Amino acid sequence: QVQLAESGGGLVQPGGSLRLSCAASGSIFSINAMGWYRQAPGKQRELVALFTSGIRTYADSVKGRFIISRDNAKNMVYLQMNSLKPEDTAVYHCYAEIRLYGGTQRYGDYWGQGTQVTVSS
Repeated sequence: QVQLAESGGGLVQPGGSLRLSCAASGSIFSINAMGWYRQAPGKQRELVALFTSGIRTYADSVKGRFIISRDNAKNMVYLQMNSLKPEDTAVYHCYAEIRLYGGTQRYGDYWGQGTQVTVSS
């Protein structure tokens, strides 16, 4: 099947930076969208950034501070997070829209386990 493995989370002071990475592996034929969602305690999961067909989409709350990028050859997506705020504290989940080898031609939604980002002094 498919695995999405995130890395790069941790504890950072307000105003600091972190870079998240996500590697997709498995029986992957092609990947359409890749991106990041986050879920804070007591809140619903929300879109942070999405990269699809060369277009980057960001949540209003992170525009100008976060940058999403992809390495299609390596099936990886990154999230550079700058000027971090306490309200950015959440578990960040990698997301990918993947078509597998064999089977149908449909793309399925896949998620990573998540990596904790804590912004605190």
